[in-house]
Amino acid sequence: MACKRKKKGDKEIQLTEEQKKILLAMAEMQGPVASRDIAEATGIPSKSLSCRIRSLKTKGLLESPARCKYEITEAGRQLIGA
Repeated sequence: MACKRKKKGDKEIQLTEEQKKILLAMAEMQGPVASRDIAEATGIPSKSLSCRIRSLKTKGLLESPARCKYEITEAGRQLIGA
């Protein structure tokens, strides 16, 4: 399955249910975490996470402070109300 791309000019950030689930789980985690930790917390297979993580990073909702580690940004926390 290919990653879906956001259309240019689309200002409103829209999230899929899986993306919301990822952000909610990451808001509860401490520090940067690996995709396997995200998979365990969300029940989403780790092989399915890469497109979702890439999309969340592009939207500025996740960041990668270290190779293969991710954490939620302040914008991500605000979007989900955490």
